[in-house]
Amino acid sequence: MANPEPIPFVDLKAAYRRLQPEIDAAVSEALAGGWYILGIHVSAFEAAFAEYLGLDHAIGVASGTDAVLLALRACGVGPGDEVITVSHTAVATVAAVELCGATPRLVDIDPHTFTLDPAGLEAAISERTRAILPVHLYGCPADMDPILAIARRHSLPVIEDCAQAHGARYRGRMVGTMGDAAAFSFYPTKNLGAMGDGGAVATNRPEIADRLRLLRQYGWRERYISDIPGYNSRLDELQAAILAVRLRHLDEENEARRRLAAIYDAGLAGLPLVRPVVGEENRHVYHLYAIQLEDRDKLKSYLHARGISTAIHYPVPVHLQPAYIRLGYGEKSLPITEHAARTTLSLPMYPDLDAGMVEAVVEAIAEFFGS
Repeated sequence: MANPEPIPFVDLKAAYRRLQPEIDAAVSEALAGGWYILGIHVSAFEAAFAEYLGLDHAIGVASGTDAVLLALRACGVGPGDEVITVSHTAVATVAAVELCGATPRLVDIDPHTFTLDPAGLEAAISERTRAILPVHLYGCPADMDPILAIARRHSLPVIEDCAQAHGARYRGRMVGTMGDAAAFSFYPTKNLGAMGDGGAVATNRPEIADRLRLLRQYGWRERYISDIPGYNSRLDELQAAILAVRLRHLDEENEARRRLAAIYDAGLAGLPLVRPVVGEENRHVYHLYAIQLEDRDKLKSYLHARGISTAIHYPVPVHLQPAYIRLGYGEKSLPITEHAARTTLSLPMYPDLDAGMVEAVVEAIAEFFGS
């Protein structure tokens, strides 16, 4: 039987309704200011976001993809180099490596966390490797200690892709604070989302921060004079004003996600599926609540017929997508990544999701299994 009301996978309007007075006031102030690119709102948000992370620098850029690209460039990665990362990620991670002129060297994932498996990392390092790019996926931190240890042995910078993990913690440390630089996306669906595109790179290294500020605006240190070749990748004032409001509510929204995840965990326990795994020392922030089961497509159709929207993150690993097969990546076998693509299903998850709706999803899944 269909649910009385459809249950959306995500509802971006819900957060706006809840925060509308604050967001509207911030937007009005930004509009009235008359300066719409790299002004006071961008500077204020950069300072607030750096303080939230506990870092010295946060540099706003135009998107999460640009954040990865510019972080790589700021760390000296360029044509002819290799960057080690994963195939089970948004294609933006790998696309940014390609845009940098470097070659992605893809390794398999841990079967429990879906993040870069340190066990396969060292063997992937070659004389051309110039950086390691772990992805904190679905809101779950990658296993950073062994990744960092391997990187130090080989004198390689680590750039954290934090697009899905704003506010997550690994053994007490905030994601984005452990590597040489960290890339964040503010795409509207993210835990910290704008109302358009946006991104940032965070770092404690002043030389990286200085280079990032040059790279995001044509390499200018002095207006109209390029010190180095650069890009046009700037966070605009309106998005920065909105993000400053959203940042003030990030921790409470992450806690709402964690409460909803606990309902899923309790209700799905004992069913023949795999729930998200969280290490005792880590804090997952549930950008997505992704389960695994062999009958993934059947369950997806069953839930859809009952008005419950789900999504697949990600249906085809990057190395098996047409663009990357043509570049030769399809020759590599990544069995855990490929299994995840066949079996993973993301359930409804956003901070304004009603607990009763989560319980309805759980009930429908139990019915699917005949429980």
